[in-house]
This record gives sequence, structure tokens and C-alpha cells, in this order.
Amino acid sequence: MYLPRTLSDFARQAAESFPSLLVTGARQVGKTTLLRELCEPGRAYVTLDDPLVLELAREDPALFLQRFPPPVLIDEVQYAPQLFPHIKRAVDQVRRPGQFWLTGSQSFHLMRNVAESLAGRVAIVRLLGLSQREAQGRGAEPVGSFLPTPSQLATRAAGATALDLRALYRTIWRGAFPAIVADARLDRDLYYGSYLQTYLQRDLRDLARVGDELAFQRFLRGTAARTGQLLNVADLARDVDVAPNTARAWLSILETSGLIYLLPPWHSNLGKRLLKTPKLYFLDTGLCAYLTQWSTPETLEAGAMSGAILETWAIAEMLKSYWHQGRMAPFHYYRDKDQREIDLMIEADGVLHPIEIKKTAVPGRDALRGIAALAGLGAPVGPGAVLCLAPEPTPLSESVTAVPFGWL
Repeated sequence: MYLPRTLSDFARQAAESFPSLLVTGARQVGKTTLLRELCEPGRAYVTLDDPLVLELAREDPALFLQRFPPPVLIDEVQYAPQLFPHIKRAVDQVRRPGQFWLTGSQSFHLMRNVAESLAGRVAIVRLLGLSQREAQGRGAEPVGSFLPTPSQLATRAAGATALDLRALYRTIWRGAFPAIVADARLDRDLYYGSYLQTYLQRDLRDLARVGDELAFQRFLRGTAARTGQLLNVADLARDVDVAPNTARAWLSILETSGLIYLLPPWHSNLGKRLLKTPKLYFLDTGLCAYLTQWSTPETLEAGAMSGAILETWAIAEMLKSYWHQGRMAPFHYYRDKDQREIDLMIEADGVLHPIEIKKTAVPGRDALRGIAALAGLGAPVGPGAVLCLAPEPTPLSESVTAVPFGWL
């Protein structure tokens, strides 16, 4: 069963404007399915997961492109970086939109080769797992990227599905990979166990040149356990018993592979944002819950990670609303010297929109404590929101509204 993806419209427009289109993201988020759904008659499909095809692409890339001439969809292109100079040559000879459609799990090697060979010739879009709206079959509905303005909230209210505590944590626990969303009968533990063995340990272990497989497994679990927290590389390295430099290298690989997201802090000085500690989020909560060994949605909801994984899910949903429309996500978190915090600030046209994420159906005035800190920053502040389990939107102040999670 194909569930419409929000990224489809942007990907189609990009393919009509650029000679090449690259869809990146973690394994099994639906990159190939998306592009095959958009394929016009006459476009060939070839996957580099096939060992014989991969050997040809590596050993004789010129012959490969003769055998599979454009228009063509090349799947998992990161396995054959030898193709990129030849794709560049083919694109420069015939400047026609949509010649090469490519998919690849993000990695240093893939993005470096794209930057070197296809700069100015390729549109790059990022795909995550299914958003809440996509999982409901409403991915084609134009709702725009999430922003807590009255007009945007009104658009999202139309047709929004209520999410109570039980349904929300079941969604979080199962995760957003298309295969597991589309088939409610699919055993969650079996799926993630296979995913870990088949993709993560093969792709990421090889990319990271991991010598100790058990250490890498500990690192994955240690990283998952820190979702929603400030990133402390030294503590993470110590707890999983690897060197700090190794931990930094592995974190970079997880980030470029589309498995984690590092949320930068907000500061009025852009340079200082680059120096302060980011917050770490796993981009799929189902994989995160599996790695941290929560056996049911109920134990996850009642456990120590309950708040952090809820925040992780909400951040990922808002990211999808931007990335799946081909937009950068201008996201930051805020923390001051008095420990006042704001979970997320979305910066739009120079205006800050504060967002808090709370596991409550009746947010109180304390939910606004961090937001009140913005008054002294000297930056324009727009409408804000407290995302929560409230069944209906409720004004909490003149500019802040309690917004149901189902509206994301």
C-alpha cells in the first residue's frame, strides 16, 4: 500500500528544474518507493544493491551509463562514487532536466562526491519516515510547514485526528518507517532487529570502519538513551567505553546517515550558535525505543524516557513538515544562565516562535516560564505554542496557545 508523501510535489518540481535529483535519507524511509511512484514511462530503474550491477558501476562506469542511459533512476548510488564524474559529463553534454534520479543513504562519501561532481547540477532533498499526516493517508494535503500562527493552526485543524495518551505512545513506540506503519500486524521487535542487523551494522559499521562490533552496538544504545538531552560527548564516550574522538566520528556518521538530528542553541550572535552544545534527537522514535529496550508502549509511557521520547517525536514531526516540503528547518532551542529553557524556537523572517512540548492535557502557567524569558532578548517574538494532550486548542496567554499533538 502506497501512502502519499508530502515531498512528492517538491521532488517533481525539482526534477523539472535540475538535470539531476538526489533523494537522501536513512535506509527504509521510502526513498525508492517515492521516486518509483513519480517515474514517468520510459525511465529505467537500476539498483546498486545488486552485486553484478554494482561491480559494473565501479569497474566500468562509462559502460554502466551506456547500458542504463538517461532518463534513469539509480538506487543506492553511494556504493559507486565512480559514477559521479560520468554523470557530470553526461549532464553537461545534454542540459536537460530530470536526466538522473538518484537515491542514497546520506554519508560523508556520498555528499562529498555530490559536492565535487554535481554542484549546481543536482537538487538534493531529504526524506524522513512517515509524518503523522502521511501515516493517515493525508500526505498530499497542502498544509504548509508548522508554525504556531493563527492561520497555520487553522489550516492544520481541518481534518486533524485526535491523539490520546495511549494512541500517541503506541505511535511513538512503533515508529515511522513506512513498512511498520503500513502493516499493523508486522512484529515491531522483529522488524527493528532485522533493520539493525541488515542495514545499520552493515552500512554504518563499514562506513565508520568499526573494529569492535559490540562497542558500536553499545554506542548506538547509549546515543538512543540520550535522545532529547544536551549532547555531552565526553560522558557518552565514557559510558560506552570508546575514545571521545571515536564518539565524535560515530555521531557525525549517525547524523549524516539520517538517524539523529542535532538541534543548535539560539543566540543573537550566529557565530556563538555554532559553539554551544546542541541537543540530540533520534529521528525515529520506534528505533530509539527498540534500542533502549522498552518492550511495550505502556512501559515506555510510564518509564524514565517518557518525556524525552515525546519531545523527540514532536521535534521529528515538525522537522518533517519542513524537510518534506524542501525547506530548511530554522530550529533552535533556548537556555539561559538562569536555566530557563524553551524546547524549540522556530525563526521565521526574523521573528521567533517559541514552542514548549508538555506531557499534560492541562498545561498551567509554569509552561510559559521559559517563553517569558524571551522578553529580554531584544528580538521580535511572534505567536507561540505549548504542544500537549489537550483535546482542543486553548489560549494560555495573549500570544501562546495550547495546541493538541494531533495538529502536528
